[in-house]
Amino acid sequence: MTNFDEKDYGPKPYVVNIEALTLENENFRTTKWTGEHLQMTVMAIPVGGDIGLEQHQHNDQFIRIEQGRGKVEMGQAEDQLEFVQEVEADEAVFVPAGAWHNITNIGDEPMKLYTIYGPKDHLPGTLHRTQEDARNDPNED
Repeated sequence: MTNFDEKDYGPKPYVVNIEALTLENENFRTTKWTGEHLQMTVMAIPVGGDIGLEQHQHNDQFIRIEQGRGKVEMGQAEDQLEFVQEVEADEAVFVPAGAWHNITNIGDEPMKLYTIYGPKDHLPGTLHRTQEDARNDPNED
């Protein structure tokens, strides 16, 4: 166990069991490490919920599913999501900068995932207990 806390450990050196950390997270989004060029967050998406359709103009993104099943949608415009594929635990999604994307939980349990952004996307220490908190955060796009 990692003794989950809500602290952002960046930009100091950090070693963690990322699978255990991800599975223990109950927040929609918890930023766990923010460096100058990379950022790692863990997320918990409820059944039927989603990450939220978004685009990171200057950020490539790596997403690994640790628990659950999801549907990935991606494309060059928010109304043209031509790439659609199901994902499950132990699979990774690579999102190129500028691509519109979303992942919806299509399973019967919370979907737990971690994501790595390069460069960072959120302010250090960002914590969103719910998707609504993320939507209402004035620092989010």
